[in-house]
Amino acid sequence: MPGLLRGVARTAVIAGTATSVSNRVSRRQGNRWAQQAQQQAPQQAAPAQPAAAPPAAAPASSVDRISALRELGELRTQGVLTEAEFAAEKAKILAS
Repeated sequence: MPGLLRGVARTAVIAGTATSVSNRVSRRQGNRWAQQAQQQAPQQAAPAQPAAAPPAAAPASSVDRISALRELGELRTQGVLTEAEFAAEKAKILAS
């Protein structure tokens, strides 16, 4: 049973990391598109709307990071993750 739980926990951590990376890539691509649109569009008085959208995504990613760190902490406390595994996953989350 502990082996199964460890496998499920690792899968959850990997899935969370993959989601975090996917969100980061999507956010970067969106920022690139917004920059290209600003460069290609003639100078207008109201380009503030596209700039307002990316900050709205930032709080969601910080909430995702916090929840991911909480999950990692719980897995470490339960003994599912070793200290080294916890440190490695924590570094990945904080780097995103």
